[in-house]
Amino acid sequence: MHKVSRAFLISAIFLFVLLATATAAPAQRFKTIYDFDSSRQPVGGLIQATDGNLYGTTVGGGANSYGTVFRITLSGALTTLYSFCSQQPDCSDGSEPLAPVIQGSDGSFYGTTSSGGTDYYGTVFSITPSGTLTILHRFSGYTDGAGPYAGLIQATDGNFYGTTLVGGTYWGGTVFRITPEGTLETLYNFCPQPPECPDGAYPYSGLVQGPDGALYGTTAEGGAYANNGTVFKITLRGALTTLHSFDSIDGTYPWGSLIEATYGNFYGVTSRGGNSDACSEGCGTLFEVTPSGTFRTLYRFDLTDGDDPWPALIRATNGDLYGTTLEGGTGTGCAFGCGTAFRISRKGRLTTLYNFCSLSGCADGNAPQGVLQDTNGSLYGTTGGGGLGFYSGTAFRLSEGLGGPFVETQTTAGKVGSAVNILGTDLTGATSVTFNGTTATFTVASPSLITTTVPAGATTGTVQVVTPGGALSSNAPFRVVQ
Repeated sequence: MHKVSRAFLISAIFLFVLLATATAAPAQRFKTIYDFDSSRQPVGGLIQATDGNLYGTTVGGGANSYGTVFRITLSGALTTLYSFCSQQPDCSDGSEPLAPVIQGSDGSFYGTTSSGGTDYYGTVFSITPSGTLTILHRFSGYTDGAGPYAGLIQATDGNFYGTTLVGGTYWGGTVFRITPEGTLETLYNFCPQPPECPDGAYPYSGLVQGPDGALYGTTAEGGAYANNGTVFKITLRGALTTLHSFDSIDGTYPWGSLIEATYGNFYGVTSRGGNSDACSEGCGTLFEVTPSGTFRTLYRFDLTDGDDPWPALIRATNGDLYGTTLEGGTGTGCAFGCGTAFRISRKGRLTTLYNFCSLSGCADGNAPQGVLQDTNGSLYGTTGGGGLGFYSGTAFRLSEGLGGPFVETQTTAGKVGSAVNILGTDLTGATSVTFNGTTATFTVASPSLITTTVPAGATTGTVQVVTPGGALSSNAPFRVVQ
């Protein structure tokens, strides 16, 4: 395993708790909307749900100090939906969720806990918006994996897919499929030839489904070059192809998940590597890879502009990529910088948007955990440490002038006739919904949700909703599949 302390995020985050707190930026651009208490540490980031609120997890805190699932409004009112390890003494309901939940097509949320369950190997769970939790699977180690540090995705077949960091036949981690009812199947066991592990080992990150229907992901170690990690592709039947092996100059330890951009390529981050001497083992990189494996390093960090990019990039409505670094930057109060938020173009031009800091009386937190773009146009995120008084992390809003509101489809692909949720802001009074120009029937379920189905004749392209305030386009094309 990787010997640097950040190899396991829990260790790194608890280290950040020892640091001082961070400072607030001008309100018109950056605003802390919530200051977490009781060592909660929201390390998983946030998602936007159909009710217009944000949802996330904390690795600690709650009634039992083993983590929570929470809901938070855009104005910062927080509700704890569930406190893990409620089933004592063995935490059979799971503990220490490290990844965000996702909202499934049925409206419930689905996620993982890194520990708890059977022999503390972790769990897969579902939870209703009102907080009723159901354990779908408890991992058992060698047979099905252990330590699901990453979250889940729901693929076009309706099933959920994820990874375990370790466990499986060779104890190098797994890729698995699980049905909404809880039937789990291991698709792949990493590291069949230890210690070389040419196919990769320890998949810390989650998966993304490409336009070809296959899943794409990374392994934190293994590969052809001295255990630096890989990018892989795996079919829904379990056939795996290694697309790229990192060689340290182009990156080392790709802990974060990939994202797919609208132009078909994938983008990701490595926590170490690059050619900077400012950080031990390099300060990390940003990269692009095609579905066929053509690889390009977009950017190499150099500490003053960030160190240890984490956990994943997003593509915003302006076409640029946005993300955060756990450390680095010019903010004061942390040994190696308190982290940054940044923008990067497809051509590799990086702009630092915000330097987090950690001084007495500051409230913006440190160790940022990524961002999402809400359908109101602003960026929202969490920090794993810092904040006023408790040093347990914050939730924040970062306004970057990305344009007005938009709509987001849930899911991003489907067959004709399949149900689709459309998330937005102030959708009341909508008069039209089209899929790449083809009219669809729809129902306005709430100001933040429209329900519809993919209309006959629809083709892949932008979904548009016409409201009294104007036409809103989707932030990504909807893919019509056969």
